[in-house]
Amino acid sequence: MRREDALAQIPFALDKTDLQGFAHKHAGKVRESYYGNGPRVIVTTDRISAFDFHVGLIPFKGQVLNQMAAFWFDATRDIIQNHVIATPDPNVTIAKECKPLPLEMVVRGYITGVTGTSMWHKYSAGGREFCGHTLPDGMRKNDKLPTSLITPSTKESEKNKHDRSVSPQELLEFSGIDPALYEQIEQVALKLFARGTEIAARAGFILVDTKYEFGLDENSKLTLIDEIHTPDSSRYWKAENYAARQQAGEEQDYYDKEFVRLQLAAMGLNKFGMEAELKKLPPDLFADAAMRYIEVYETITGQKLNYEIGNPLPRIEQNVAAYLAKAA
Repeated sequence: MRREDALAQIPFALDKTDLQGFAHKHAGKVRESYYGNGPRVIVTTDRISAFDFHVGLIPFKGQVLNQMAAFWFDATRDIIQNHVIATPDPNVTIAKECKPLPLEMVVRGYITGVTGTSMWHKYSAGGREFCGHTLPDGMRKNDKLPTSLITPSTKESEKNKHDRSVSPQELLEFSGIDPALYEQIEQVALKLFARGTEIAARAGFILVDTKYEFGLDENSKLTLIDEIHTPDSSRYWKAENYAARQQAGEEQDYYDKEFVRLQLAAMGLNKFGMEAELKKLPPDLFADAAMRYIEVYETITGQKLNYEIGNPLPRIEQNVAAYLAKAA
């Protein structure tokens, strides 16, 4: 049986967890964090969200994200320290506690996007100013930008329900971050993106754009947190197809969450209030997405994804408990 056919028939994907013995739990769109009595335990689920909806489950997506982030954290630790202490399970990262900074550093190498807040959406509507940058006339969707651009955004919070792309000056006013610290973050983000671009290119992929999140550790030292260069936080295109597809005016070959977004948009499911329609999505969509996530992981890291069919919850609970007992 082909792997894509097997994925379409898998009856279980990791939707949520319920680890015991922790003071607090925070459930995000994809990750669930347990904290309050020791290091933070972060479990990456198979959930996928798009257009502000939880749209389904992609088999082994959590494992891909967690293991790919671990690869990139290790490949960039000479640029900046990160929050990883250990990865005792394919879906789990043990992380040191950091104070998150209220920003996302988005770095873009190409003009693209399908959402209403994307650079391409603004540009195609006639806008030429984006996050403090002036864009040249005559660009087409998926064209390479003249240089890599930092387009920061505010971080979703109780007061700020949606991330919002802003200029650096607006971000400083909104966040209250010290300008010297922000300048350091910009420099680090560009170095991370350059490293990611180089390693992805060697594997035959274009790192189109990405986002980084940062925090301050117990010594107020800048630390890379959350994830890095995963197919959820980044766009990846097949390099070998780029020029021909661009010349033909075709959409690029996505190996990331944008693949799902484009499928939803083609079905007209890219607007608020479509929860009922989302239930009609074909299982093949998620199997196809899983194949792409697995392929980009295996190709860039050079590592085979060793996944197990079945419920991973007992394994996760056992591996977390064993790690914490050993670390105690």
